[in-house]
Amino acid sequence: MIHGSGHGAWCWRDLLAALAARGIDARAIDLPSHGEDRMDYTEVTQERYRDAILHDIARHGNRPVLLIGHSAGGFSIAAAAEHAPEKIAGLVYLCAYVPRDGMSLADMRKTAEAHPVLDLIERTDDGRAFLFKAKEGVEALCHDCPDDVADYVRTHLGPQAIRPQETPLHVTEASQTLPRHYVICDADRVIPPEEQRKMSAEFPAGHVHALPSGHAPYFAMPDRVADIIEGALRELS
Repeated sequence: MIHGSGHGAWCWRDLLAALAARGIDARAIDLPSHGEDRMDYTEVTQERYRDAILHDIARHGNRPVLLIGHSAGGFSIAAAAEHAPEKIAGLVYLCAYVPRDGMSLADMRKTAEAHPVLDLIERTDDGRAFLFKAKEGVEALCHDCPDDVADYVRTHLGPQAIRPQETPLHVTEASQTLPRHYVICDADRVIPPEEQRKMSAEFPAGHVHALPSGHAPYFAMPDRVADIIEGALRELS
């Protein structure tokens, strides 16, 4: 499980529990400079995100895995699949960016009809990272989550390096021909649902799912997300 901007492995807490209850072996990692990883955000690149995923797969025996990417994590899972498709069994984009060839995440955000996230973040003093605003940002992320989640998220969010999000990704059949699922979150206040529909338009009809959730479905409705992941795994077996 690969987190999005400013998050870490911590955000998958409830979904990991829901998957464990189903007997599904799942794990979440901190990308470089996030969560408990101590790398400075000024050193982060898209390649380092990719390599962290592939290193974790190697540490666990190099068996092909189903990668779940949330939000900006869609770029990270696609980058890993492009570099080593033999290590990836499939991809699940959870209200996530699906990269377009030759474009960066920042490029995709700029070409969207609406990009509300810009009102939810603020740059660090050095201009090399951004943070979700403690009030507006966390409210947008957690508006439909249980009451205790907002404080949990607020205390765990960290800076997000800008450089990897301004790095274009070359996308080929290596990632596009893998089994892919998309989960649209219809109450998302960070990535507009209409943009999610555009990004998933070329996915097989049976592989596009919709939830009445905001941008944190792993907190708002972990059991329903777990059902989708369980179904994706069943197709791969």
